[in-house]
Amino acid sequence: MTDLLRVAQLAGVSRATAARTFSEPEKVRESTRNKVVAASKALGFRPNYVARQLRTQSTRIIGVMLPTLSNPIFSEQLQAMESSARNNGYSLMVATTDYDPARESVVLENMLRQRIDGLILTVANARESRCLSMLEQETLPVVLVHNPDADAHFVTVSVDNKRAMYQATCHLLALGHRQIAMTAGPVQQSDRAHLRYLGYCQAMEENGLTPLPLIEMAHHTCVDIETLRPWLSTPTVLTALLCSNDLLALSAIGSLQRIGYRIPQQLSVVGFDGIALGRMVCPSLCSVEQPQQQLGEVAIESLMKSIAGEEVTSQVLNFTLRDGESIAVPQHLCRHTRETP
Repeated sequence: MTDLLRVAQLAGVSRATAARTFSEPEKVRESTRNKVVAASKALGFRPNYVARQLRTQSTRIIGVMLPTLSNPIFSEQLQAMESSARNNGYSLMVATTDYDPARESVVLENMLRQRIDGLILTVANARESRCLSMLEQETLPVVLVHNPDADAHFVTVSVDNKRAMYQATCHLLALGHRQIAMTAGPVQQSDRAHLRYLGYCQAMEENGLTPLPLIEMAHHTCVDIETLRPWLSTPTVLTALLCSNDLLALSAIGSLQRIGYRIPQQLSVVGFDGIALGRMVCPSLCSVEQPQQQLGEVAIESLMKSIAGEEVTSQVLNFTLRDGESIAVPQHLCRHTRETP
């Protein structure tokens, strides 16, 4: 294998400068760094990162623990994190937990054994997390994403889930909806869903309406039409359905259309996350849009500061309510408007 000295000679720098280019690239002038990198590529040189790790006690690896990658909210966030980490000279070690608290602890233990330099994670329920209890015993820099309910000493990056669903509910109320319900996956596996339900309840109560019980599905992103069907046949039939995430909302729309429901004429549907897929389907999905890219970038930025020993505070990012074709004025109000002279 080509040694570092030959790379230094070809680049016209000292061996120490060439070594620093690979171990601490941020400390080398960009023009010099480019020469060293070009020389290493020309000679087929690969730096020995294991030796560097032993010397510096740093792996330059960040652990990322996510519930799933099948939901685009997490995969789009991950893409932003990977790009930001790479720009800071770090690589990512990624694992998923399928919303399983027991799996979270296993993943965490494995990452700690890999001597990661920091950790970005989303847990199922920050208020009852063995994983977070384990982290309280560690000195590892940690940033939580989507878990604002974590203890105050953890740094978190999120949106205001309660306020976001409150505003989505108020939007439906302004259209004339009164029979509004919310559905989510297993609520014990998602503290975000719990906060969103509280926002829905607050909006209903402030408008003199009784919130309906949460319609809990067996899976986070899949609607069981038989679980939903009783709510469609009561004397006061639902006119609007809030969903705890976009995939659940898209599943609801598909399931309802298969049994003959017209969306939004018979039932308005609102999602949460604002994934790009929601714009592409018909009807396009009305959704609370989270800033996926910003969530990833701010998480990495916060972790970098924490690794550097800087003081870091939690951040609540802005959300927007993205309009879509999946909501409309309730059918009975439309009919009344047409019939009024």
